[in-house]
Amino acid sequence: MKQIKLVTATQQKLTTPTDLGDTARRAITQAINPLVADAFALFVKTKNFHWHMSGSHYRDYHLLLDEQGNQIFAMIDVLAERVRKLGGSTIRSIEHIKSLQQVRDDNDVFVTPKDMLKRLLEDNKEYAARMRAAHQICDENNDVATASLLEVFIDETERRTWFLFETLAE
Repeated sequence: MKQIKLVTATQQKLTTPTDLGDTARRAITQAINPLVADAFALFVKTKNFHWHMSGSHYRDYHLLLDEQGNQIFAMIDVLAERVRKLGGSTIRSIEHIKSLQQVRDDNDVFVTPKDMLKRLLEDNKEYAARMRAAHQICDENNDVATASLLEVFIDETERRTWFLFETLAE
């Protein structure tokens, strides 16, 4: 027997029309929402390290992480609104973020400055890889707009990785 999925009137109100179709909408939403969750988690982790920085390079590292945190935060709204433009539903709560995020939280009371930078470097590298995977899904579904956004965000993430790498090279 064929199952029929009922769409509530409320869900219909949120389903923005798109020529990409329902299959593409679902695939792209499933690819982008974890990136939104990871951006939230990476933002909090970056700001955590920004707030708890110490040591002889305090000012430089503190400012670097503030700049990177602001850049990550700016990605969140763009990605979430892209999901909504496609008629998808996006992040609703901290619990929802936790269920989707792959960036690991960092609750250590003290982390050395070098370890902070190393952890963020790895997180940014892995985040770029997940964005590339999402880009592939966008390509497969002919979503050039989301792919284009991801290209910019991948470049920004690679820049953050580069700066963290060079800072560690001292």
